Amino acid sequence: MGATSHQAGAAGRALTADQPTSVRNVVLVGHSGAGKTTLVEALALTAGAVNRAGRVEDGSTVSDHDEIEHRRHRSVQLSLVPVEWGGIKINILDTPGYADFVGELRAGLRAADAALFVVSAADGIDGATRMVWDECEAVGMPRAIVVTHLEAARSDYAQMTGVCGEIFGAEDPDAVVPLYLPLHGPAGPDGHAPVTGLLGLLSRRVYDYGSGERVERDPDPAELALIADARSRLIEGIIAESEDESLMDRYLGGEDIDLKTLVDDLERAVARGTFHPVLMAAPAAEGARQGLGTVELLELVTGGFPTPAERAPLAVTAPDGSARPPVTCDPEGPLVAEVVKTSSDPYVGRVSLVRVFSGTLLPEATVHVSGHGLADRGHEDHDVDERTGALSSPFGKHQRPLGRCIAGDLACVAKLTRAETGDTLSAKDRPLLMEPWSMPDPLLPLAVEAHGKADEDKLSQALARLVAEDPTLRLEQNPHTRQLVLWCLGEAHQDLVLERLRTRYGVQVDPVPHKVSLRETFGAEATGRGRHVKQSGGHGQFAICEIRVEPLPAGSGVEFVDKVVGGSVPRQFIPSVEKGVRAQAARGVAAGYPLVDVRITLLDGKAHSVDSSDAAFQTAGALALREAAAEATMHLLEPVAELDVLVPDEYVGPVMSDLAGRRGRVVGSDQAGPGRTRVRAEIPEIEIGRYAVELRSVSHGTGGFRRSYARHEPMPPQLAEKIREQAEKGT
Repeated sequence: MGATSHQAGAAGRALTADQPTSVRNVVLVGHSGAGKTTLVEALALTAGAVNRAGRVEDGSTVSDHDEIEHRRHRSVQLSLVPVEWGGIKINILDTPGYADFVGELRAGLRAADAALFVVSAADGIDGATRMVWDECEAVGMPRAIVVTHLEAARSDYAQMTGVCGEIFGAEDPDAVVPLYLPLHGPAGPDGHAPVTGLLGLLSRRVYDYGSGERVERDPDPAELALIADARSRLIEGIIAESEDESLMDRYLGGEDIDLKTLVDDLERAVARGTFHPVLMAAPAAEGARQGLGTVELLELVTGGFPTPAERAPLAVTAPDGSARPPVTCDPEGPLVAEVVKTSSDPYVGRVSLVRVFSGTLLPEATVHVSGHGLADRGHEDHDVDERTGALSSPFGKHQRPLGRCIAGDLACVAKLTRAETGDTLSAKDRPLLMEPWSMPDPLLPLAVEAHGKADEDKLSQALARLVAEDPTLRLEQNPHTRQLVLWCLGEAHQDLVLERLRTRYGVQVDPVPHKVSLRETFGAEATGRGRHVKQSGGHGQFAICEIRVEPLPAGSGVEFVDKVVGGSVPRQFIPSVEKGVRAQAARGVAAGYPLVDVRITLLDGKAHSVDSSDAAFQTAGALALREAAAEATMHLLEPVAELDVLVPDEYVGPVMSDLAGRRGRVVGSDQAGPGRTRVRAEIPEIEIGRYAVELRSVSHGTGGFRRSYARHEPMPPQLAEKIREQAEKGT
């Protein structure tokens, strides 16, 4: 594209938008280490949001966010950096690249209208990035590609653009082409020639960054010859997307299509999401005012990416689910905004990052907060009216005050104490609800216990806050194992949760081994006699009962049958026997796990006119059940899960082999779209405690799975014996 006449936005002030057409919302996507945060800093420098030292007037930087990020040297959360270019406010949403924080990525995709895919010329494109590209393609989100790490000795821009075409342009290779070629400086001692400028394919101009400033000039004949083939391919790709059907014939007939026509058609094709240009970028050298390629990138964002007003009308309902007309991006329309991120500030409390889709959000206004559809994650449905606090625009660690936030823009809102990530904000007198966006299921369990009494007192409130902030975290109080379980996306997610509990909320917890819900049952019919006779002065205790225990089909629970004849057990004590055997069944009779799928029949017994009591017959019933278990063959039952694994075709074999090694039974497989296969299996839950981590390894980060409970079935005898031995040692 051509030279820019745009002026950078002023640093140190809050950026406001007067109309949706003056806003661009763009999310940066790419694997960890691809250079997304470095690119954000370079764009902020070029746009004048920071000085040459990379800082604003208060000394902060755009990368000043969470202390945890500084300690870990990687992004773990979504961050917003607003900059201004040519009178356009650009909301840059920087997302983590690590798979454990995909929830933050999906929040960024929800808030944005276009995506920049950041790929490293040194490291290539990973499978997870390909999957996100496919997701964006499915919904028609406009995308462009930025190649980074051009300074690496092993980087090759031409090779990387070819890889981008193969991977991202699988359906239409002519829709993924570079807009610029690199201009190389003298080679260094290692033989690597650094990129010092860009050759514009459309403009046929050179943009030289070698001096630390962007200098535009005409190419020399050798440079001009370099771009001939690439320019022809780019022009043909643009014309193929043009709405002017005569343009291709004119071009093939030898007509030189004017630059403005090509640029206009390019920008329309990018905004439609049918053409995906490849650009390059590098951070500014020390003391330089602009990073290589950043001006060109800002031009593409402001000129080629769509405005929020071009977004399709948004489907909404009333909180009760009844239909409501779709809303458009109109500042005068009904208020519809969504909380895309929730965080805690030690001074102002909860801060909500909000994307406004319709209407105008004002500070100190009463809004309706509605959250539905995430009950399975520990988020109760709620509809409340709340008063918003101050509106602000973030920059690093600091918040700059805003007077309003119009449709299409983003802002931070303070003091929404009930609002959670994914909630809808709307007018108090016209409540509306957006459908929550898709989130991956957290499938890696982390069982925890409070470290001490002080931690136990604070734990419940701290966990409630964490769950409100992070919809990819699920909290479970398992009634069978009596464990507090945090379901996470991966090990890095687990570590982050524990660190936030400790540093943000002052709560120390200890991880403990996660337990699955085992059961016990009888393998054959057995009888037992419970005798509870004690005499110690005064009223004694006397109760005798005889029972028969029979195994029942899976899922039958515990049945109690009374077959006493002749009144050997008085009628008033029969419920006592039942209460005793059921209490013992709940505690377990062999390894301490609940007894299920049996029929317990009371056959006979004895009572004393004075010493028999409710408590005595409860004890006798429990003793009888334990005696029957001691004489019988007992089975330990383990829960079996139905697993639905989705992987690329090339990993189907390794996935099936891995499942077989976990005592899994593959029950079927089928195609689930181009190049992907769904594998269905049944597998003991005890074998998949860490499957969220291990599948990622087997499939190189490209696989996913869902699980659901199927049934309990007998555990292999040798494994059951091992479990019993562990239970005995524990007691």
